[in-house]
Amino acid sequence: MDIAPANAPARARSRWDAIDVARGVAIVAMIIYHFGWDLSFLKLIETNLLALPAWRWFARVIAGSFLFLSGIGLVLAHGRGVRWRPYLRRLAIVGGAALLVTIVTYFVFPQSFIFFGILHCIALSSILALPFLKTPVVVTLAVAAVVLAGPWMFTSIALDAPWLDWLGLGAFEPVTNDYVPIFPWFALVLFGIVFARLVMMGAGPRTPGWQASGKLATGIIWAGRHSLPIYLLHQLVLLGLLYGVLQITGPNAAAEARPFIAECEATCRRQNAQAATCRAICSCVVQNLRQEGLWAKVLANDVGEDERLRVSRMTQQCLRQIPQAQP
Repeated sequence: MDIAPANAPARARSRWDAIDVARGVAIVAMIIYHFGWDLSFLKLIETNLLALPAWRWFARVIAGSFLFLSGIGLVLAHGRGVRWRPYLRRLAIVGGAALLVTIVTYFVFPQSFIFFGILHCIALSSILALPFLKTPVVVTLAVAAVVLAGPWMFTSIALDAPWLDWLGLGAFEPVTNDYVPIFPWFALVLFGIVFARLVMMGAGPRTPGWQASGKLATGIIWAGRHSLPIYLLHQLVLLGLLYGVLQITGPNAAAEARPFIAECEATCRRQNAQAATCRAICSCVVQNLRQEGLWAKVLANDVGEDERLRVSRMTQQCLRQIPQAQP
């Protein structure tokens, strides 16, 4: 993500529109991803997008693009010498935003708050990357390769301490809604630095070249130049709107029942029943609970003794109704 100077018309004319477009496209992709995440989180759709490998890779590509562009931005801004005042200003803004994300998510998602997400990684990477603005490209590429391979080369259970989770070298991934540790993600920043030094800077500073035109490109560039505030605010808007929809439509029935059915099937399978049989029995139980008006109480874990007896009878009734599946 990038923090553009508040008023610098001369520098604005020297900006690379291609970079702003790329950042804008990444922002749009991030909003699409979080829209799908919110739909699944609020159980407004049946499909659990978070369980789909393609959806997880979509998130990784988005995170990687931001980090790659961050490396490019460091070179364009400081490749001929670190301009300390704007550098420290940007670092303070991104670091403060990362802290804000941690505080807010701690209260909203206490079991999975974000302690080292994309903003945290960009902030720390901005510090770690400074020496590589002048380091020989071959050395930078070698370090990037080691960082990229780090989770496969250096992973150890000894690094599972919470205070070391930012490294990304523990044997177990922590529970958090956004996890972008230094290993392997810092490698993307280094690749961005190498790309900018070889392609965009070369033997000397180059002109930005291509200039965007048209309303669509202008809109994407605007998003790219305001990526940080968009990042901080878009989830508030999306969750607010979708929560309002949830109050009107209620959750998707299949998505709402998924956790109960999963637990029910696991219990059933422990009795050596076949998977198809367990699936049918548990679906039958959910249907009967809804018909008898007990479903909301079961979800809220507010079932009294008399109601537990009714649930038990429903389960027995479903056991008699569902034929045993063949292995």
